[in-house]
Amino acid sequence: MYFHTNTPQCCLSEASKMHEMKLCQSKWYFPVLTLDAALRASTDLAFPGCERTSKTLLLTAGKRWSWTCGARLVNCDFFLNPQSLETPALQQLSFTVRRGELLAVIGPVGAGKSSLLSAVLGELPKDKGLINVTGRIAYVSQQPWVFSGTVRSNILFDKEYEKEKYEKVLKVCALKKDLELLADGDLTVIGDRGATLSGGQKARVNLARAVYQDADIYLLDDPLSAVDAEVGRHLFEKCICQALHQKISVLVTHQLQYLRAATQILILKDGKMVGKGTYSEFLRSGIDFASLLKKDEEAEQPSVPGTPNLKASRSRTFSESSVWSQDSSVHSMKDGAVEPPPAENALAAVPEESRSEGKINFKVYRKYFTAGANYFVIFILILFNILAQVAYVLQDWWLSYWANHQEKLNVTTNGNNGANETEHLDLTFYLGIYAGLTVATILFGIIRSLLVFQVLVNSGQTLHNKMFQAILKAPVLFFDRNPIGRILNRFSKDIGHLDDLLPLTFLDFVQTLLQIFGVVAVAVAVIPWILIPLIPLFILFIFLRRYFLDTSRDIKRLESTTRSPVFSHLSSSLQGLWTIRALKAEERFQKLFDAHQDLHSEAWFLFLTTSRWFAVRLDAICAIFVVVVAFGSLLLAKTLNAGQVGLALSYAITLMGTFQWGVRQSAEVENLMISVERVMEYTDLEREAPWETNKHPPPEWPSQGMIAFENVNFTYSLDGPLVLRHLSVVIKPKEKVGIVGRTGAGKSSLIAALFRLAEPEGRIWIDKYLTSELGLHDLRKKISIIPQEPVLFTGTMRKNLDPFNEYTDEDLWNALEEVQLKEVVEDLPNKMETQLAESGSNFSVGQRQLVCLARAVLKKNRILIIDEATANVDPRTDEFIQKTIREKFAQCTVLTIAHRLNTIIDSDRIMVLEAGRLKEYGEPYILLQEKDGLFYKMVQQVGKTEAASLFETAKRVILEVIIKFASAVCLSQVSVFKVIVGIPLYLRICWLCKAKPSFFECFLVGYAQASKR
Repeated sequence: MYFHTNTPQCCLSEASKMHEMKLCQSKWYFPVLTLDAALRASTDLAFPGCERTSKTLLLTAGKRWSWTCGARLVNCDFFLNPQSLETPALQQLSFTVRRGELLAVIGPVGAGKSSLLSAVLGELPKDKGLINVTGRIAYVSQQPWVFSGTVRSNILFDKEYEKEKYEKVLKVCALKKDLELLADGDLTVIGDRGATLSGGQKARVNLARAVYQDADIYLLDDPLSAVDAEVGRHLFEKCICQALHQKISVLVTHQLQYLRAATQILILKDGKMVGKGTYSEFLRSGIDFASLLKKDEEAEQPSVPGTPNLKASRSRTFSESSVWSQDSSVHSMKDGAVEPPPAENALAAVPEESRSEGKINFKVYRKYFTAGANYFVIFILILFNILAQVAYVLQDWWLSYWANHQEKLNVTTNGNNGANETEHLDLTFYLGIYAGLTVATILFGIIRSLLVFQVLVNSGQTLHNKMFQAILKAPVLFFDRNPIGRILNRFSKDIGHLDDLLPLTFLDFVQTLLQIFGVVAVAVAVIPWILIPLIPLFILFIFLRRYFLDTSRDIKRLESTTRSPVFSHLSSSLQGLWTIRALKAEERFQKLFDAHQDLHSEAWFLFLTTSRWFAVRLDAICAIFVVVVAFGSLLLAKTLNAGQVGLALSYAITLMGTFQWGVRQSAEVENLMISVERVMEYTDLEREAPWETNKHPPPEWPSQGMIAFENVNFTYSLDGPLVLRHLSVVIKPKEKVGIVGRTGAGKSSLIAALFRLAEPEGRIWIDKYLTSELGLHDLRKKISIIPQEPVLFTGTMRKNLDPFNEYTDEDLWNALEEVQLKEVVEDLPNKMETQLAESGSNFSVGQRQLVCLARAVLKKNRILIIDEATANVDPRTDEFIQKTIREKFAQCTVLTIAHRLNTIIDSDRIMVLEAGRLKEYGEPYILLQEKDGLFYKMVQQVGKTEAASLFETAKRVILEVIIKFASAVCLSQVSVFKVIVGIPLYLRICWLCKAKPSFFECFLVGYAQASKR
């Protein structure tokens, strides 16, 4: 007799067998996957990270000095890098500075002046000698450093606010009127890198911070170079000579007119001390200070009534310092602003980082996947995912079929002797099919994984490149309004998610999702009643997931935005590291970093907490589902065979892990897609005008170099104030034009309009080509510029001079020789192939400006712009640069922005700007005859001797012009009409020059002047 046994005990036995067979496949899946992820994280991230961290922690700490007052160096040598065998940066230095003394440090470019201050700070390692620096140090860097915050917080620098002291500091540092013009006063927020302030304002904030600290020793690294002559004179007299008269002051300067007030003068050259003593000692020793000072020498008597003698002023008390004249204030926050912008505009310079709200838009998913592959590849990817899961499900189905077939053949025959007989299946057939399905599963799984990673990693790379291109093409205003930390955040953490976590999480989610669909499909096909608990379970999961994502998504966005201040604070702290160390503010900035990090950690741990909350509830729901299936199987045991029950229980237990994991991974994918959303936000940034247009000028353009501004208005943003107003001027070919004006007059804005850093209103012509119709590349590559803050890139000296490999080695060496850098580069370890440090920090600021000049010499463009390029160089180097410009760019149009009037007094014309408007334009000597003119007043403010020297230079220049044109006329055809028109012009010039011209001179030069005009 044959009978079929299907008792609960039998069902559970078969279920156990099925589950054991299932475990052979899947019980190691998640542990192995987790172990693989952990090993990869350890080898790829943890170990290299630990190695970098250990190297950082093992760095030698800088020397910190004690707190009594004094500075003494005896036969000291200092190295920039103690591990190298190079020549010491400073050699045989010996000097002593005591309380109440002012030490002036002078020398040519690259002499080691800034290195001297860094040695006193303890930033340069000492090789030999004795150094004893005692007292609290305040340091003012050559390139002003401000951090994101209010003007007041930058000045106070965590010191207690004392109103009377604070007001005095503002007065002596010439900041009072500036702050009155700002909408929020000293509570105005300074953007990243001080984007809302001009260069002169940043320099004065930097100086005010040091003065407010009430330190014992003041190290001032050329703080007067970024301001005009009038403000510089005020800072020296009221701040350095009066406010700091009881302090030790070490002033690095290139403005030699202030040397008379110095207690000691230290002259450096090539890192060596070539002279030390007082001003009078140098004169007695035969050093020709007159030739050193040249045009920078000041008169003994001040030009401003009521201003004390410089030496006497260092004996005045701080409370006796007079209030600065209202006329010498800086009149705007932004270059050229006529009136302060409203408070909301000031704060808009550093807006909060934007965050999206609600669900991730479907367009984000579509753009993400299509960035890595076309639709056909995506279809193939979906197909292989389905095939892999079908093969995987067929394995389970084949096991179930095998078990059921084996059960049917397990018969019991009751014979007379009661013996049992059992028939056996063909194991080769069943194992062969099972092995084939296993190979198919592995093959499809490998192809699926490779395709997923290929597509998603390619998507991340594509989006990274798009974001990088968008950043390169973003307008300058974008960088002023967005701290560097925000940009670094997206390029580091968000791109890291796209490259690492998102592909792995997405693949895991797809595998789990398809596995769930397969499990549910098989379970429903075998046991239809399983839909009864499955449908409410599915609805509950969807509700729970949506509820979780509504919270976790915003928390994840918050976590991403709170990460940006961490990067910004770290970047800002590294830029101002010497100032922070000098003022003993390391602990304060570490606390600020901890505060930013704590804020980010709060958001991060809140995200982890919500994720754990979600996981616990998923586990509880899955456990309830398994219990329901198990008891349901027992209740329906008589209607089900053992294989069906085993399959149902096996899949229920599998679902307990995979369903919960799949829902968690789906939520994690959406959270990670926030990084994709943030990256795409930067791929769609507002862009500058096109780099290339259909209108291309000829290769030789501009052949002449004529520049014409026609009713130009200029603003840096649509909602910002006008910084240039109705500017109309024509700059003739080959003219040398000096551009002057107070800080904020619009000088740099004029250059910005020419380069189209923002789109100006009106029209700008260069050699009959409208600049607005040209591509930015065609426009900008034809204009050379030597910027106020020279830019060098990380790379070799060759790449910095010739990034596109357009010139021969001979051309490069000739250019370096022409700017007096050939010997400096030859002394480098690998000469032209030497790798420069970040921002060229292994060169002085003056040397970096000479590198920029060498670039301009190589390019040989017809238009050259010099933006305060000589502010950080000594007078001799300044004179050399001016000579090089006159010789090498004689056939070019040169626009020079300068605070030193002696650098532009020999220009063909002077352009005077005030509040964004053109006030004066003409020959220097002609403008100096207008007693009520702005240029005349500016010249008078530099001092009596200096003003007289400027007058003589302007007179000599205009006479040279007359002689030059007269000589040219002798070789040309004379037009009587032009002579008649030109004679009155020439007579006026001669009258101004108090010259007595002959009739023949009038005849010739009148023609020349008429022809010129």
